[in-house]
Amino acid sequence: QAILYASDRFGERSHGSWGDENDVMALYLTQAAYDEATLDKETLALKKKREKKEKEKAEKTADKKEEKKEEAADSAKTDDDKKADSDKADEDGSADLSYVLGVADKIGRYITSYKVIVDKSTVPVGTAEKVAQVISANAKCDFDVVSNPEFLREGFAVDDFLKPERIVVGSSSERATALMQKLYAPFVRSGNPVIVMDEKSAELTKYAANSFLAAKITFMNEVANYCEMVGADVDKVRVGMGTDSRIGKRFLFPGIGYGGSCFPKDVKALQKAGRDAGYEFKILDAVIGVNQGQKTIQIPKILAHFGQDLKGKKIAIWGLAFKPETDDIREAPAIDVIHALLDHGATVEAFDPEAMDNIRKRFGERISFGGHMYAPLQDADALVICTEWSIFRSPNFEKVKDLLKQPVIFDGRNLYNTQDMEREGFSYTSIGRNTVQP
Repeated sequence: QAILYASDRFGERSHGSWGDENDVMALYLTQAAYDEATLDKETLALKKKREKKEKEKAEKTADKKEEKKEEAADSAKTDDDKKADSDKADEDGSADLSYVLGVADKIGRYITSYKVIVDKSTVPVGTAEKVAQVISANAKCDFDVVSNPEFLREGFAVDDFLKPERIVVGSSSERATALMQKLYAPFVRSGNPVIVMDEKSAELTKYAANSFLAAKITFMNEVANYCEMVGADVDKVRVGMGTDSRIGKRFLFPGIGYGGSCFPKDVKALQKAGRDAGYEFKILDAVIGVNQGQKTIQIPKILAHFGQDLKGKKIAIWGLAFKPETDDIREAPAIDVIHALLDHGATVEAFDPEAMDNIRKRFGERISFGGHMYAPLQDADALVICTEWSIFRSPNFEKVKDLLKQPVIFDGRNLYNTQDMEREGFSYTSIGRNTVQP
């Protein structure tokens, strides 16, 4: 009966295309029934063994194809996508370690001899320990996990890597430490230190360093806001503070807040880690709150200038990236500024040397973009500066005045000297300095 069924079902197609999946399954079932009925036990056992091997081989081939698809999808990601994957964090600041631990699992399955696994991502305290646990679940050889946080500035990463100020190595293994020191020897020939510590201390060093710098920026922004209230000049205060070797000159420039992929994420992560351990970083609570408000600190000034009504007003924006020399708009203050302007009824036209495509993805047709730095100024009621690109530092002020409906600039990065702006005939509002009127 099985033989007759197969003949009726497939006919001459048995040597050509077998049709759909159901057809193939039907042939398999009837062939199996035929074998059971006609083959001796030994031959049947050998055939089943061969078919089992072929099935396992087919399954492995399918698995490899799926892995290649995943690798292709991963390789198609942009650098920003990959960075976001490895450093992904939830809104409350908790770090998503699924990618890091996923890689650790694969490493454990493939290593066959001693290896040093180096954590470069900024990760919570205790991650090296978790990585070691995941790897050890599958590893059949010795290994060490080292925390080696990077201190690279976005836009200057290659230079920072080749000429590091310091190298932090978190390792409790003498063997791994010796290997890391040998690895970095060519890059610290001028004497910059390789600082060795335990893994948890190394992990915390990166969070603490970025959080301190964010706090330094935020404190200076608060000083600038106070300067405006009492008539002091934040530039003079900044110079007076910066000459103190204990304070230093860097990260004392006031503005409309910090952004990017590191400071916001790392401050929130350290804040969250403290809470998880039962400790409240009250300074970090203040840093986060002040920075968020600082991003739109110019909006009340803009509203006051235009009588609290921006409907029908065109505002030009220079700078969209969170800082110069990058197209990164993650946590960029310009985003908050644009949202606030649109919410108050203004139209916005912007220019940035690198970040316009990324902002276009975020806002679509809600704002427009200029082909060059002067294009957004045409018939604009005011210019707002959000990023301190070098090309904005020395503009043709006569051209700026001719293009704007009225010579009004709100400078969120203090690019210009107030006395120069007064001579040029601008209404010029900056951060922590007196407003200049023409």
